[in-house]
Amino acid sequence: MDTMKEHLRYSPEGEPRKIFVDIDETICFFSGKRRYDLAEPNYDNIAKINKLYDEGNIITYWTARGSSDTFNVLRLEQYRRLTKSQLTEWGCKHHDLQLGTKPQFDLFIDDKAKRIEEI
Repeated sequence: MDTMKEHLRYSPEGEPRKIFVDIDETICFFSGKRRYDLAEPNYDNIAKINKLYDEGNIITYWTARGSSDTFNVLRLEQYRRLTKSQLTEWGCKHHDLQLGTKPQFDLFIDDKAKRIEEI
């Protein structure tokens, strides 16, 4: 087996990697106004994430959707239903969906971060 692929597939402890994936501007984009219900899927990017899932990695979609409405339980549930429906409709393989917990930011710098174009 290719040792590079093994390195990418498993954590240093030999466990499947836990991969967190953003949704907006990663697996879907907006051609006009940034309304989540108008998000357009990018099936090439979705295929990249599905491949990681198929390789045995644990995929969690983690989005800032609803982060500004964390105290509005009804609104957060609306975001959750819409997002879950989109992931299903677009064929996104995953183990978990987390929303309302991701902080809103303009730049994320991390030693483990990758842009979708690098996968």
